[in-house]
Amino acid sequence: MTSLLAIANADAGTADEQAIEDVIEALHGHEVDVVQTASPEELASALSSHPDVDGVVVLGGDGSLHAVVDALRSAGRIDTVVIGLVPLGTGNDFAATLGLPDDPVEAAKVVAAGRTRPVDLIVDGRDEVVVNAAHIGIGAEAAKAARPWKKALGPIGYVIGAVLTGLRGLTTPGARLEITVDGKTLPRKEPVIQVAVGNGTFVGGGTPLLPQADPSDGQLDVAVSYTRSPRRRIAYAWHVRRGDHHRRDDVVYLRGTEVTVRGDRLACTSDGELTAPSREHSWRLEPGALTIYAP
Repeated sequence: MTSLLAIANADAGTADEQAIEDVIEALHGHEVDVVQTASPEELASALSSHPDVDGVVVLGGDGSLHAVVDALRSAGRIDTVVIGLVPLGTGNDFAATLGLPDDPVEAAKVVAAGRTRPVDLIVDGRDEVVVNAAHIGIGAEAAKAARPWKKALGPIGYVIGAVLTGLRGLTTPGARLEITVDGKTLPRKEPVIQVAVGNGTFVGGGTPLLPQADPSDGQLDVAVSYTRSPRRRIAYAWHVRRGDHHRRDDVVYLRGTEVTVRGDRLACTSDGELTAPSREHSWRLEPGALTIYAP
C-alpha cells in the first residue's frame, strides 16, 4: 500500500475543506495522512514527522507546489519522494502544463493511479527553486498590480493586473539588459520589456507565456521580448494571450540549461511570488530532479 502525505492550506475556507474531503475519498486504497500548514516552519515540521511516506500530495496551486518542492529539496528528500498535485489554487498553471484535470477529484484519481513522470527543476541564483516559470519586466509588474485583486477575484485579478500594467507601460522605455544563454550572449541590443524562463507553458491563470515548454525535456524555455512602440506592445500583449508571440520578429525564443540576465534593476516573479528588484538574475536547470504523478 502506498503511503501519502496530503498537504493543504491551513487558511482554506469551507468550500476548500469540502473539496479536500472529496479528494481524500478519491485516494482510497492508499494510506493517507492530511496536514494543514500555514508557514514554511509548519511545512518543514509536517515533512519531518512523516519521514517514510512514498508520496507528498499538494492540495493547492503553483505557490503551494513551489513551497513543498522547496521544503523537500531543503530536507534532502527531493529524489526519494513522488509529488502529487491536486489543483485547488487560483491559477493552477503548472497543473495545466502537466495535463492534470481541472476537477480536484479527477486529479486525485491521477495520483491514485500511480503513474509518474520525471520533471525538470529550475534553481535560481539565490538557490531557490522555480517549478513553473520566472519572468522579469512587464510580467512581474503585472503580477504586482494583480496582488490586491487576485484574492477577491481569483484569475480575473491577473487580467486586471495585466491591463493596468499595459496601460502604464505603453510609453515607458524597456530595460537595458545583457542576456546570456548557455554561455552565449544574445546579440540584440534594443531595450527589453520582458524575459521569461521556465518549465511550464502558462502563467497568470492561463496565459501561454512559454507555449513550447515541456517540463520533462531537459531544457529551459526562454522568451525575450524587444517590443518597443505602443502599437507593437498592444499587439504583443494580444499575441501572448493567443500563445503565438514567439513567432514575432521582436521576440527571441530559445532553449538552454543556464540563463543569466544583467543590467537595469528589475523585480522578478517566480512561481507567482514577487522578489525584490535586482541588477542580476540567473537560473540553471536540474534535469529530471522531480518525480510527479501525472496522466
